[in-house]
Amino acid sequence: MRLKKMETGSMEDMLLGSREEEGGDLKRRFFTESGKLWRVAAPSILIRISSFGMLVLTQAFLGHISGLELAAYALVQTVLLRFANGILLGMASALQTLCGQAYGARQYHMLGIYMQRSWIFLLAVATLMLPLYIFATPILFILGEDTKIAEAANAISLWLIPIIFYFAFYFTLQMFLQAQQKNMIIAWLASTSFALQLLLSWVAVYRLNLGISGAMGSMVFANWLTLIGEFVYVFGGWCPETWRGFSKSAFYDLWPVAKLSVSSGVMICVELWYNSVLILVVGYMKNAEVSLSAFSICLSITTWELMIHFGFLSATCVRVANELGRGDAKAAKFAVKVVLSTSLAIGVVFFVLFLVFGKAISYAFSSSEEVAKEVASLRVYVAFSVLLNSIQPVLSGVALGAGWQSIVAYVNIGCYYVIGIPLGLLLGYLTSLQVRGIWIGMICGIAAQTFVLICITRRTDWDLQVEKAKARLDRWFLPDTIESDGNRSHS
Repeated sequence: MRLKKMETGSMEDMLLGSREEEGGDLKRRFFTESGKLWRVAAPSILIRISSFGMLVLTQAFLGHISGLELAAYALVQTVLLRFANGILLGMASALQTLCGQAYGARQYHMLGIYMQRSWIFLLAVATLMLPLYIFATPILFILGEDTKIAEAANAISLWLIPIIFYFAFYFTLQMFLQAQQKNMIIAWLASTSFALQLLLSWVAVYRLNLGISGAMGSMVFANWLTLIGEFVYVFGGWCPETWRGFSKSAFYDLWPVAKLSVSSGVMICVELWYNSVLILVVGYMKNAEVSLSAFSICLSITTWELMIHFGFLSATCVRVANELGRGDAKAAKFAVKVVLSTSLAIGVVFFVLFLVFGKAISYAFSSSEEVAKEVASLRVYVAFSVLLNSIQPVLSGVALGAGWQSIVAYVNIGCYYVIGIPLGLLLGYLTSLQVRGIWIGMICGIAAQTFVLICITRRTDWDLQVEKAKARLDRWFLPDTIESDGNRSHS
């Protein structure tokens, strides 16, 4: 009897010990993966907060010049600039898939070739978009926007032309570097440029009274300073394995890369343009200046906070692409779980903050009590948007890392343009909710998209994704013998 009790006790000890080991192993894996995650996510978050912060900073300075300039900038930035941003960022996002998987497969020399191919497409597209910014006022008139706001928008839109070409290089360089986990240099450059822009804008607007020219010129200068620093880093020899100089190979296999770029473009575009369409709709309401100002302030706040989760999007894409390129399906799946739990925890914190401080934030952008009151009426909806935004970007990062751009493009179109916008129009114009109704429609679209992406991710066969990644890399692989400047060969 005593022996039996001893045996039973030893069995229980073994089981408990096994569970402790499993728990310890899970903790170890979680912290190891978290280290890999934050190595990419931390610089990426700082980059995105600083980069988007430059736009928000400009909005804040223009808002204190006059309410008309604030409304005009909101319209130009959210409609015209986001239009270009959506196309160029979307097309450049194909580089996240290609560079991430190539780096995981140790095909290091292919990263520079992929980036040069992206430059060809993005510069051509940026050039084709120039008429939108040259003829901004007539375009906004055609769209039925308020006459005064449309006329004020023209002076702002011309300043955005250098920003369009900045996007073409900046997005590609960022994705090229972050695939190698070398994006800390961009983080330092972006944060330094943000601080410089703050100083320049203050001097130009408040000391020199340069108005729109001072605010916009400071933003253009600060952004291009970041880009020049990135070029120096890449061309100066700090990426010896991945940048082998300009190569004729960049002109090979352009069609398959173009198809992936277009798929990525559609996926990101329909997501970023979603808010642009809603801003246009708000511009048709009574008291358009106040409605536009309040809606754009809330949108800027949520989008700036969203940059944190876009940092996790980039980290998810890099981690998933690296592991798929390396052939480790389990590691890719576990990386998704770690990023999602981390991003959601941060989202809950900001959810509470926006509920508490929703109205107070508006005074950073405008001194108008009427605008502040409108912003306060939206704070609950803003808080729920923030919570959803902590989940959705991570799932989009999974799609980019695995190369599902085409599937997610259809999901985005259905959720945003079939559910979100029509519902927002109904609630905004057929009820007394007005701007709040449009924001509720936006939330419903994001919620529907998040639910569908969760279902797709849960049903994913990760072993099959590894096979697809290997097939893609094998199809576009070029031997590591690349001519640079017409007379240099690498082996």
